[in-house]
Formats: sequence, C-alpha cells, structure tokens
Amino acid sequence: MSPFTLTLIKLAFLALLWLFVIAAVGVIRADLFGSKAATRAASRASSPRPQKAAARPPRAPQPPPQQPHGGAQQGAPTKLVVVQGERAGTVIDLTGVPITIGRANNSTLVVTDDYASTTHARIYAQDGQWIVEDLGSTNGTYLGRTKVSRPMPVPPGVPIRIGKTVIELRK
Repeated sequence: MSPFTLTLIKLAFLALLWLFVIAAVGVIRADLFGSKAATRAASRASSPRPQKAAARPPRAPQPPPQQPHGGAQQGAPTKLVVVQGERAGTVIDLTGVPITIGRANNSTLVVTDDYASTTHARIYAQDGQWIVEDLGSTNGTYLGRTKVSRPMPVPPGVPIRIGKTVIELRK
C-alpha cells in the first residue's frame, strides 16, 4: 500500500473519530440542558450571523383555578408535600394549576436528583381528582409500587416516587 493511500485512510479515520466525539458531546449537552438548548445551539451554529436573544412574549392571564363540582370537595387534597429527598419538607398548595416536576428550571418543583429527567412528570386536576402523568422520563414515575405508564388518579397519602424524591398529596 502506498504511503499516500495510508495517509488518506488515517485522515478519514481521524475525521470519523472527531464526528463521534462531536455527536457524544451533543447527546450529553441535550441530556444536561434539555433538547431546547441543543436545538438552539444547532441553529446558532448553522446561522452565519449572530442573533439577538428573542424577547419572550408576555404570558396570557390565566383563568382562576376551577373548583370541581362548584366548590372545594370535602376530603380533597389541598397541598403537595415532599416527604423524602433533597427537598424534603417543601409544600406546594394545590390550586388547580398543573404542577410540573423535573430538573428544568421552569418546573414547579425543581428536583436535582440524578434519576429525574428534565421534564419528568406532571400532576393536574381533572374531574374532581388529581392525576399523575409521566412525561416520558428515563427512569419512570411510581405511584405507590406501580409504575405510571398512563395518567393515573392519585389518592391522598399515596407516595409518588421520582428517583430519590417522594411526594404525597395531603389534606
């Protein structure tokens, strides 16, 4: 084999190696910062000129929370309590607004647990009861000992586990 051919093979192998490293860094970045950061970085890289940060549109005013069946149900949970994990003791009032749980900074309950996904789960009111929904997390959400694979109603006092964090709905 000629030295020129051998050099070309070495350069092609080096280029493939760098492509692998760049792809691995992209996957790690998406996992740490969410897919929006990776998409934003990709669009900046393909754009030849620098872009100014877009201003966020103002949020539309949200309607007042709906009380099921014309008023607060007797015996219905009124708060979400973190009972285990780094945020143990945290209490969130249940107002009818959906509660998002995950590592993302815009989550209602930010969990810094390594086993929690960026947007891990959501708890929301529907038909007079609270529902937990897994949002495609890697490690899953558990209601009691049952893995949440579809939206499920949450009885008061039943633990919801997200990684090392355990939360409960309480009266």
